[in-house]
Amino acid sequence: MKKVGIIRCQQTEDYCPGTTDFKMAQHGAGAFEEMGPVEVVGFVSCGGCPGKRTIGRVKVMVERGADAIAFASCIKNGNPIGIPCPHYQLMKDAIEKRFGDQIQIIEWTH
Repeated sequence: MKKVGIIRCQQTEDYCPGTTDFKMAQHGAGAFEEMGPVEVVGFVSCGGCPGKRTIGRVKVMVERGADAIAFASCIKNGNPIGIPCPHYQLMKDAIEKRFGDQIQIIEWTH
């Protein structure tokens, strides 16, 4: 079973407890459909704009066994507030630069 760390938008914490992210991971649905059910090893925020704590948080999740890092749909798609993160690409590029092929990046969850 793959292990996934999920990064969420800090701005949406008051609106979304991540319930759908966890359901999708548990059932191998949404962005996890090709992987089947996955184990979530971490569910953290980006640390606030412009994703200033993303790299450190990804490092911890990789150290705890994450094979993949998923950006919660609040970041890529703007759920539930309707505003996608303007720093998404910057965070994704920084993760790819730092971790390379060590981890898979999943761009959304549901």
